[in-house]
Amino acid sequence: MPAKFQACILIEKVVKVKNCPECGGSNLIRDHEAGELVCEGCGFVVSSALLDHGPEWREFREEQGKRRSRVGSPLTLTIHDRGMSTVIDWRDKDIHGRRLNPMKRAQLYRMRKWDRRSKVSGNKQRNLAYALSEMTKSAYKLKLPRSVLETASMIYRSSIRKRLTRGRSIRGIAAASIYMACRQCKVIRTLEEVANAANISKKNQARNYRFLLRKLKAKVPPIDHEEYVSRLIGKLELSGDVEKVAIEILENARELKLTGGRAPAGIAAATTYIACLLMKETRTQGEIAKEANVTEVTIRNRYKELIDELDIKVKL
Repeated sequence: MPAKFQACILIEKVVKVKNCPECGGSNLIRDHEAGELVCEGCGFVVSSALLDHGPEWREFREEQGKRRSRVGSPLTLTIHDRGMSTVIDWRDKDIHGRRLNPMKRAQLYRMRKWDRRSKVSGNKQRNLAYALSEMTKSAYKLKLPRSVLETASMIYRSSIRKRLTRGRSIRGIAAASIYMACRQCKVIRTLEEVANAANISKKNQARNYRFLLRKLKAKVPPIDHEEYVSRLIGKLELSGDVEKVAIEILENARELKLTGGRAPAGIAAATTYIACLLMKETRTQGEIAKEANVTEVTIRNRYKELIDELDIKVKL
């Protein structure tokens, strides 16, 4: 019998051994350095042929171990097949960099075509593949983190399972999923920003979002006005003192219930404008309105309400 088959039989016997043949004990220790299976009770070497399931290379730094790992990329919800499909290189070259002959190129072309067709089979798969690609583009425009895109992909998959995409725009439902994911992950993006990134109207975006919110019965936390203020302060490159004053004004307005029924972007813009006037860091209403995606009229209306109700004296 060849040595290779003898080793396989020996390994199978070692795997099946559960008790020590000398004392009958069940506490067996695997010594991977010596490659032995030893009984803890009597010290009897049950087997001296253990398989080493570790890598055959040595690593001296953590980066080397990660670079030499044989596993592929992790599963992701942002791809319709969760990243389990194969990819055939588009270059008609072999492993040595030489170009293939015409017969091999034609064969490789057919393989690519059928590989592409096998990935997307059916209307549901095509719908999901198109929607996830559109969501990835929108997330790139909005500079969203990976966690938000994963959450949005999960929301869209739930809408497909419940057949909520029938009769509705794929791009609209995908944009609504992104906005809902932003709200759940507490990443500040306005409804208008998401609509512009998806190339749809704000009205259509709001309609699809309300539809998903009603059908999926998702739990979406309320909007935090302070996050809007912090984001606006960062865009305008204002100091921390201005942010502190703006948040104090916002907290006082919340206690008096002045923020209810008001757009968070408008409230944040007005409080930032008041804080700029108090701290003498000049920013015009037009500059703040541009960064907050609101109109100057909205800032003036919220500004008058806040200074009247909170009795704030501002020198213009």
